[in-house]
Amino acid sequence: MENNENKMVVLQVLPELNQGGVELGTIEIASELQKRGIENYVASSGGRMAYNLERLKVKHFTLPLKTKNIFKLYINSRRLSKIIKEYGITIVHARSRAPAWSAYWAAKRCGVHFMTTFHGTYGLGPWGIKKIYNKVMTYGERVIAISDHIKEHIIKNYGTDESKIRRVSRCVNMENFDVEHISAERMIKLMEENNIPEDKPIVTLIGRLTNWKGQKLLVEALNKIKDEDFHCLLIGDDQGRIKYSEELRQKIEQYGMSNRYTFIRHVSDVPAAMMLSDIVLSTSIEPEAFGRIAIEGQAMGRIVVASNIGGSVETVIDGVTGKLFESGNADDLAKAIHWALHLSKEEKEKIGAAAIKNVKEHFTKQIMCDKTIKVYEELSQKN
Repeated sequence: MENNENKMVVLQVLPELNQGGVELGTIEIASELQKRGIENYVASSGGRMAYNLERLKVKHFTLPLKTKNIFKLYINSRRLSKIIKEYGITIVHARSRAPAWSAYWAAKRCGVHFMTTFHGTYGLGPWGIKKIYNKVMTYGERVIAISDHIKEHIIKNYGTDESKIRRVSRCVNMENFDVEHISAERMIKLMEENNIPEDKPIVTLIGRLTNWKGQKLLVEALNKIKDEDFHCLLIGDDQGRIKYSEELRQKIEQYGMSNRYTFIRHVSDVPAAMMLSDIVLSTSIEPEAFGRIAIEGQAMGRIVVASNIGGSVETVIDGVTGKLFESGNADDLAKAIHWALHLSKEEKEKIGAAAIKNVKEHFTKQIMCDKTIKVYEELSQKN
């Protein structure tokens, strides 16, 4: 890596830099590369997280990379080619489908390495028509899968050679999700701003309001144990799904439980929200590609209750670091929450300690960065 022949200069390409797991992972890798003195750049259509790159002194190229228009994709590929040549890029790392097409064409044109990160189970569309569009994510010389669930999805649906897939989990930034760093003032502020009761066990589900995230399932489950003492926080934006959020509220009202729920559209201090929670939920009725909430909850030593599908199966050790329930089964979810509510103080502490240990050993930012940069080094040594 030191000699000129194997010099590593990385360009990460993604649609935008607003809040999300893809964006966060991009910033984390850029930060680690910068720390190691490895030249790196990011290209996207911009967004509020572009400021983080500015602070890191990582150059950001603003291009209309959210577009799916075939002509604009081609124009973007020419612009990326120019950047690759001008800045001596040796590795182009694409993190989403539309910009991946532009990045792939540009990398091929310039004769540099191309790799991807497969962040989700992209829909295949009727008769699998979208497979053609999605398949660019398998064109990388290396393809990072963020979980075993995603790895299996890639092999099954795209016939990708397993030898070029690298498993690199998403992560938790332990500097942010550290019990020792969450002050009482931060929790009190959040409680006062949202009128959260102080004298009730708090059950929290964080995720945008959409059917597959399982809010409706949770409402049904909590109705089955309405004699229990709890208050539920539903944290997440409906992103214009007004019909769904109205259905949720109506169902809660129908069950006579309106005073036992707090809807919070957005929380900037997620660690504080988790810290004041007794139970952190991941109730998805479709598989999570990875499930960041489940590991963030474990990092905070909370009792995590998650669906037994997708990435959660790989991050939650059932009965040891949390509890898995049968996906889509309101009765089983109710039982799991009842179990969590009735744990003794000693049991909670034991599970919390095991959960923190699990995250520190497998899912830290440093582990994710080390594994990703190892993939870059693999490509650099292929010259």
